[in-house]
Parts: sequence; C-alpha cells; structure tokens
Amino acid sequence: MNYEAVIFDLDGTLIDSMWVWEQIDIEFLQKKGYVIDEAAINQIEGAGFTETAEFFKKHFNLAMSVEEIKETWREMAIKMYVERVDLKNGAKEFLEFLKAHNVKMAIATSNGREIVEAILEKHDIAKFFETVVTSCDVEKGKPHPFVYLKTAEILEVAPSRCLVFEDVPNGIIAGKNAGMTVFGIEDAQREDAKRRAKDLCDRWVMDYNEVIDILKE
Repeated sequence: MNYEAVIFDLDGTLIDSMWVWEQIDIEFLQKKGYVIDEAAINQIEGAGFTETAEFFKKHFNLAMSVEEIKETWREMAIKMYVERVDLKNGAKEFLEFLKAHNVKMAIATSNGREIVEAILEKHDIAKFFETVVTSCDVEKGKPHPFVYLKTAEILEVAPSRCLVFEDVPNGIIAGKNAGMTVFGIEDAQREDAKRRAKDLCDRWVMDYNEVIDILKE
C-alpha cells in the first residue's frame, strides 16, 4: 500500500445513489411547477447541500427558506437512501481490506450529515471511518479542494499520501486540486460527464474488487 489514507466521496462512489438526487430534484420541482434544466444540473454538480439549496431558491425563485428546502430534501432523501440504495460492488470487502492494512478512512461528501449518518447506519459501515466531512463544513464545495484538504488535516495525513475515490468531474477536480491521487469509479451518469471524468482522474476502475487487485500488485 502506497497510501496512508483513503477518502471516499459518497454518492455514486461508495453507494449506488446518483439517481436519488435526480429523482428528488424532479419530484421537488414538479410540486412547485418547475422542471429541472440543463443549466441548473451543470451548476449544482459537486456543490454542497447548502450551496445547492441556495442556488435552487434563487434560480427557481422559491418562496421557501434555504433551511426549509434542505429539510424537505433530507426527508425525501433519507427515505430513498434507507429503502432503495445499496453499496457499490465490492465496497464492503474493500473497506475490510483497508482496515486489515491499517489504512485510515474518511468520507468527504457534498451530501448532508444526517443523510450520511443514515446511510452508514443502514449498511453498518460507520466503524470504518475516522471522520465524515461535508461541503457544509468548509468554505466552498467541490470542485474547490477544501473538503478534501480539511479531511486530510483531520486525519493528520499529507494530501500526497491520500487516495481519493470519486465519480464525477467536479469531485475529481477537487481531489486533484487538493494534491491527492484520484481514482474514478464507474457509475451511471451522462456519457459526456463520464468521458471528462475518465480524462481527469489518475485511474478509472469498474468496481472495488478491481481496486483490491490493483493495490495488491
């Protein structure tokens, strides 16, 4: 192992959940009489939970406070995550592999803390992670590097000794801007976004079973 710490994004990276937020956006906006547009989708990629709520309030001129928007999303998301979202293929085995090699683990996510805690509890994986840092804990979300730099600081590991797992371009950019090695992992997303993600990351993998084989080399 050439790394002292492994830091995971959450949605689409550790869990198969990218469809969740698309569905929440659609259902949330339908109730308000709006339809999600391409400009909005591009604007919120990698943005933090609070940043996204602020954007939606302004972009769609919503008569709700940012906190009300966030609370509505939390309720919708927790139900979907707990009932319908699974871990990525090989994820649990990979966490066990890292633990056996005394590698520190953490989550650095744009998602909200309550949602993260619900996911970790459902899958019984909280015990693997030394810390969870969200984009709401730092100045700006991805593609800015702050969430990854803060995580490395808490872990007391130099960024150059951290391996990051991401799935979307802005997340990969955030990890690279933090001075970390970034592996991209296969996920369901727009083909143009996937091509860009593959170009940006240090290595692209299909699942965590492949990663275990790579790190054993």
